[in-house]
Amino acid sequence: MRYEDAPDLKERMNEIAKMLEMRHLYLDRVECLRSFGSSSRRTIARCHALGKLMQRAMKTKAFYAIEFLERFDKLSKKEQDKVIIHELMHIPRTFGGGFRHHDFVCERNVELLHERFESLKKNKFSYDL
Repeated sequence: MRYEDAPDLKERMNEIAKMLEMRHLYLDRVECLRSFGSSSRRTIARCHALGKLMQRAMKTKAFYAIEFLERFDKLSKKEQDKVIIHELMHIPRTFGGGFRHHDFVCERNVELLHERFESLKKNKFSYDL
C-alpha cells in the first residue's frame, strides 16, 4: 500500500462540511489521503480514527483520516461528493475517536444530505452572480 496526501479532497471535504454545518467536526483534525495498491474490491473510501486508548497513550485528542482508494477518482463528481458525505457521517458528534455505524450512515441519509448540499451550493452560486 502507498499513501499520499490529498489536499484537493481535503478542500472539498472542508467545503461540504461547512455548507452542511457539520460544526461537530474539528476539520484541522480530519485529513484526507489517497491510497494505492489495496486488494479491496468493493471499497471506495474508509474512515479511520485514533481510538481512545491511543489518544490517552499519546496524550493527544481524537484524529480522523479519510482514505480514498484508487476507485474513488473514477467516480463522477456527484458520486464523489456522496462518498465524502458518507465518510464524514461516520464521525460522531462527540468527535471522540469512535464511529457512527451504517444504521445511521445509510444511503437514505447520505442522499438527504447530498440533496441539501446541492441545493445550498446552487443557492450560493446564484448569490455569487
